[in-house]
Amino acid sequence: MTSQLNRRRFLQGAVAATATAGVQLLTTGPAQATGAAPGTTGQAPSVAYVGSYTDHVSGTGEGISVFRIDAYSQSWRLIQVVHATSDPSAPVGSGNPLPVNPSFLTLDHQGHFLYAVHGDSHYVSSFAIDQSTGELTLLNIVDTGRQNPVTVTVDPSGRFLVVANLDVPGTVVTLPIRSDGSLGSIAGDIGFPGTPGPHRTQQLGSQPHQATFDPTGRWLVVANRGLDRVFVLTMDSSTGALAFNDPGWVQVREITGPRHIAFNPALPYAYSIDELRATVTTYQWDVGHGVLQPLQVLPSQPPTMTGDVRPAEITVDPSGRYVYASNRSGSGVIDPQSPQDTIGIWRVDAATGLLSPVDWASTEGYVPRFFTLDSSGGRLFAANQVTNTIVPFSVIQDTGRLRRSGDVVSVQSPVCIVLRDSVPL
Repeated sequence: MTSQLNRRRFLQGAVAATATAGVQLLTTGPAQATGAAPGTTGQAPSVAYVGSYTDHVSGTGEGISVFRIDAYSQSWRLIQVVHATSDPSAPVGSGNPLPVNPSFLTLDHQGHFLYAVHGDSHYVSSFAIDQSTGELTLLNIVDTGRQNPVTVTVDPSGRFLVVANLDVPGTVVTLPIRSDGSLGSIAGDIGFPGTPGPHRTQQLGSQPHQATFDPTGRWLVVANRGLDRVFVLTMDSSTGALAFNDPGWVQVREITGPRHIAFNPALPYAYSIDELRATVTTYQWDVGHGVLQPLQVLPSQPPTMTGDVRPAEITVDPSGRYVYASNRSGSGVIDPQSPQDTIGIWRVDAATGLLSPVDWASTEGYVPRFFTLDSSGGRLFAANQVTNTIVPFSVIQDTGRLRRSGDVVSVQSPVCIVLRDSVPL
């Protein structure tokens, strides 16, 4: 009964908040633009876009790799590489490769355009997607003047790209999306108040690592690793201007280092992956007022993991029943004799939103900076940055556990995967 009430209240609040904000909810946004369910028939193959590090932390990637995924065999076939330079001083412009590290990627809501941030630089790039093949054509590259963009998303109206810039003093900016999919210059720009956390090398000031919209699209939530705060913002969909909610943030434990946050699609809860403490934090989400309330903190790594761990990514499955998070070898020095890195799995209590551990699955490699679920929640793909592999898993629906299924994909320094459904043959 409590579970039904929580769900009803969340959905009622979501509808009310959306109406208040004047935002039309879209059903094919970046989180939904994912791969076909395993074993389905009658669907065209999907396409996977893989961002990479070409220069950052000894990256050996080539740029953005484009793969077709066969709907029947689930095998991946490389069809295009958009090359990027490994030289951070290389000129940017017509005829030259992309800037370094086309890393985190996102699609527009219709799947017509792809956007990439270039880590360790100050560039964001846009691409048109060929609707018959899935291949990319560069539209433009924007110099934001903000250093080390790390994540990117499209706002619910589809009019602005939102970019989190990590390097101190880290900011979040919005870039207009033009009618042809290309990007304009900065429309909104916001810095973040607070005292840096006590970590001497990883918390030197404001370091927003991700900006993501809640399920209603009314609120923009920013995980700020450097300040040990999670901020809640609003965005004006007509101008791209950003502003703090009141209250504007929730303070977490010192040296938590919140990195990314994921919302439950069915219940009023959110979950952050905390890079510096290696924890997962559960929050109650008050959608009407845009307020996060911490409820629970759990270790992200298995009890047997005694070495240094730096978790990276977190997501909630489409049913809202399970939370997944990746654990990377934290020191950067990989010992081949040490246990391989993991994806942690937690079950969501429908009445309280609290988590209980289910399992930790080996990613069969090292440094899974990123992973993604397909749109059905039936497949998970883990990108092992250091061991140069994308490892596929099937999700066991009754338990949320992962089972290795399919061929390992070889790609240099993969750090992000975006899946796109139903590209015609």
